[in-house]
Amino acid sequence: MARRTRGTSAGLGRARIAAAAIALVDRDGLERFGVRPLAQELGVDPMSVHHHIKGKAALLDAMSEAVLTEVAVADGDASDGWEDIARRTAHGYREMAYRHPRVFPLLVTRAQTSPVAVAALERLVAAMHAAGLPSQVVADAPLVLFSFLNGHLLARTSGGPDGPDAVPAFDATAHPAMAALAPLMADFGSLAEFDRMLDTVLVGIKDRVQEPASRADPGKRCRIVGTQ
Repeated sequence: MARRTRGTSAGLGRARIAAAAIALVDRDGLERFGVRPLAQELGVDPMSVHHHIKGKAALLDAMSEAVLTEVAVADGDASDGWEDIARRTAHGYREMAYRHPRVFPLLVTRAQTSPVAVAALERLVAAMHAAGLPSQVVADAPLVLFSFLNGHLLARTSGGPDGPDAVPAFDATAHPAMAALAPLMADFGSLAEFDRMLDTVLVGIKDRVQEPASRADPGKRCRIVGTQ
């Protein structure tokens, strides 16, 4: 592609640059990504890219924000509960991770504080508050949910566009318990597996809401134990 000279209009903008950067990483991987290869891909001088997005760190943030924008969680009905919102968010996040497995590590390794990221969290925690969940549960829930999503999806997309590696075979003599469970892990990376694990996370959050007062208040638990 012929390169435009510095200062020549190339119709550039943050959105176009971020889209080109994502396409480049999707194709070549993060390890080969840089401003110069991106500028070459766009057919512009590197300073033209810098004019819109200043530096590689800012460029990585722009890429993260752009792929998160793809997680277009519909607002849904006003009566939708927090679980529905959490599930839609989780499924949209999974679909994005599988579309961009080479970009996805950015979401795991960099703080996500863009407006689109914060808006998704706001939607979830507002619904949890509306449902009357305790504030500490609401504060913990996004961290628990995205810790699961990031770890699970990073493992499942680590094979790149070809998908995850299969679960390894276990030696039944050395590791009989793991070998016995292997058939239950045969759907590694599947949507069914994802939904099972997501259910575990959401049930755990609901259990926090319903836990007895003695569990919620360690001091009270100690007092109860001390009187027995």
